[in-house]
Amino acid sequence: MSTRSVLPDLSDDVCARLREAFRRTSYDADGVVDALGGAAHAALGRGEPEPADRASRDAGDLGTLIRLFLLGGTEPETAAKAAFAPLTPEDAVAAGLLDAVAGGYRAALDVRPHGDEEGSWWVVSDLDADVLGATVPEDHVLGVGHASLSLIRATTRRPVGTLLDLGTGNGVQALHATRHARRVTATDVSARALALAAATFRVNELDVELVRGEWFAPVARRKFDQVVCNPPFVVGPARVDYTYRDSGLAGDDASALVIRQLPGFLNDDGVGQLLASWLHTGTEDWADRVSRWLPAETDAWFVQRDVADPALYVGTWLRDAGIDPRSPEGRVKAAAWLDWFAANDVRGIGFGFVTLRRAAGRTPTVVCEDLRQAYDDPLGPEAAGWLDRVEWLRNSGSLLDVRFVVPDTVLLESVEEPGDEGWTTSIRRLHRTDGPGWQHEVDDLAARLLAGCRGALPLEDLIELLAAAQGREADELAAAALPVVRELVRHGMLVPAGR
Repeated sequence: MSTRSVLPDLSDDVCARLREAFRRTSYDADGVVDALGGAAHAALGRGEPEPADRASRDAGDLGTLIRLFLLGGTEPETAAKAAFAPLTPEDAVAAGLLDAVAGGYRAALDVRPHGDEEGSWWVVSDLDADVLGATVPEDHVLGVGHASLSLIRATTRRPVGTLLDLGTGNGVQALHATRHARRVTATDVSARALALAAATFRVNELDVELVRGEWFAPVARRKFDQVVCNPPFVVGPARVDYTYRDSGLAGDDASALVIRQLPGFLNDDGVGQLLASWLHTGTEDWADRVSRWLPAETDAWFVQRDVADPALYVGTWLRDAGIDPRSPEGRVKAAAWLDWFAANDVRGIGFGFVTLRRAAGRTPTVVCEDLRQAYDDPLGPEAAGWLDRVEWLRNSGSLLDVRFVVPDTVLLESVEEPGDEGWTTSIRRLHRTDGPGWQHEVDDLAARLLAGCRGALPLEDLIELLAAAQGREADELAAAALPVVRELVRHGMLVPAGR
């Protein structure tokens, strides 16, 4: 599979005229929703284009752009001229933005609005396989997919001076980074990705440094306050079918490489955040596997969001590239992939978020945990809070002199079972109702201890009172309680009074 020899050339002038057309027609995140209506827009998100096509017919020039870029349709010359003015369709074809076809023009690139709470951008990428009607080329530049959106929501947004977007693709992570970073650098190994990312930044009038190269080589000897990375994390045989997802490294070596090297490109207390995959094998626990990837003096939080069955994993990624798993090509690729999994004793493929912090001169904290339940709040603020709480715990000694409070967002659930003498509590579970919705099962003693955490007495006094009431030794109770307290603090379910 070869890469395309001609790159799109969306110059400053082309992007300026395109931006003027988009603004004139309200081709932005809010404008598209307003034109289509909520139901048709939601249907489009589900891959059902007909309601959006019908709604777009009453939207004038905006409807033309919607049908071209969001629905993959062909528009007559007169409609294209009106919608793109002051950019002519001929100049759009020369730039690689449109194709001239029988009956008018079709989109040659995907350009679609993408917004956040503060406003709207446009993201330039390649057309998806379903629009192309064929498998995508090796140098395909993916649009804003579920993985991109997940990393956007999982990234901390505290102000920083410098930020690196490693493997920028269409540039969407860097777009969001410009909201909180003074200087943004974006890299990619793909010349096509850099060309489309450059177009994304030009049409949005953003100044982002772009550098081409493999992994961290383009920024050798540089350091950043924050690094974000959506790497080619698909695991399997060492091959590159598609540069946006395949690294050429076997198994989960791409994720391991980024995690090993990323902290070396951070300033002290700098933060790195990435999506990653890891193998589940029959010989080791996944947490032990990923922990071995970490360099010294690095705080790390591995959050596993899902574990995929190997067969399901292969079928999903074949379809992602527009390959029917039932086709001869699909059967051959699936067989090679599954043979590799079998030879390496792969029982599952874990996927999730990794937050890293350079903690020079300090004893690092490494936590690996599952977070497979659904939740609504973005993980980025939670990751920032986790880093704060870990640092606080590192500097707070034994915790016995701390006055703690259970936040109002934490509830205690009791599950009771019928028995010979009435109802008996079988499970006590703490629920945090905000953030990612952490849950912790606690025993009766822990529940009693937490009931006293109202900020009036230090933890040591509460333990002594509870020990006296239970006829237990205070030292013994403290030894059992402190690991639980630390875990609850890390998850924001127990906080120091006044914080």
